[in-house]
Amino acid sequence: MFNKKPPFEITSFILDKIAEISELVGQINALSGLSTSPMLRRTNRIRSIYSSLAIEQNSLSLEQVTAILNGKRVLAPPKDIAEVKNAYEIYEMLDALDPYSVEHLLDAHGVLTRGLIEQSGCFRSGSVGVVDQDGNILHFGSLHSYVPDLTMELLNWIRDSKHHMLLKSCVFHYELELIHPFADGNGRIGRLWHTLLLSKWKPIFAWLPVESIIHDHQREYYEAINRSNNEGHSTAFIEFMLSAIHEALLEATQTGASEQDKAEFRWRQMENFIQKHGFITNADVCRMFQVTSATATRILAKLTAKEKLQKTRSGKTWAYILPK
Repeated sequence: MFNKKPPFEITSFILDKIAEISELVGQINALSGLSTSPMLRRTNRIRSIYSSLAIEQNSLSLEQVTAILNGKRVLAPPKDIAEVKNAYEIYEMLDALDPYSVEHLLDAHGVLTRGLIEQSGCFRSGSVGVVDQDGNILHFGSLHSYVPDLTMELLNWIRDSKHHMLLKSCVFHYELELIHPFADGNGRIGRLWHTLLLSKWKPIFAWLPVESIIHDHQREYYEAINRSNNEGHSTAFIEFMLSAIHEALLEATQTGASEQDKAEFRWRQMENFIQKHGFITNADVCRMFQVTSATATRILAKLTAKEKLQKTRSGKTWAYILPK
């Protein structure tokens, strides 16, 4: 990197996702229990920890992770149990962390890897390879002698850049994986710091389990990293992560909200889509809300019956427009 911005392109997909996510964030407090329910926040935090560790081959189930954090005894490898306790401790410290501080980054790594590796809380002193979930080498980390300066430059760019935090946080996540500054725990610290950066933009992200969506799409996560490596810029990874964030927000709108709230939320999203594109189709609704075609048909039929939508032909398929 050295004194230049990390390479990426701002595509129309990225701009659309940033707009969609910003709108969702603006609506989510009224629909989700995240802003008022300590139980839901704790549940989501546990999901975040379980998912981030599972990506790194931790063997514990979600139920076992929950039991450990509830103070119960679990028969499992001591290393896996320690990873859970360490991760919970640092996620609980998010509010106190400065996302632009190298010292805080090192301290966070020290908590995450305490008692697990020799080089805990410090930059690595040797070479390291980056592997995917199948053990395939994706790339080699930066020369260890360059790591401190590269990490500092990355944090300074994130702090000073005028780009949207949604974009900057994705760039940071990818570039940190590219540098691979630590002997172990790079993936965990990258996902933690991504959450930290987003939470400084909108506090609700401290409780949104984006890591769970990454875990659900783990192969695509590594494919996006690999594609970005091959293309020499982080655009593919940014697009993947924005999609994951969008999916996590959509999931949150369905948690703790009444059926009436959910229906009103869907209608506002669909109305905005039609105003932008002129019409909406069954396939659009499927993609927008991550639902089946049958569910999309029911949503559209209810809105048509209420005369909020008007059904019309668009080529060989049905489309829905706002009544004239």
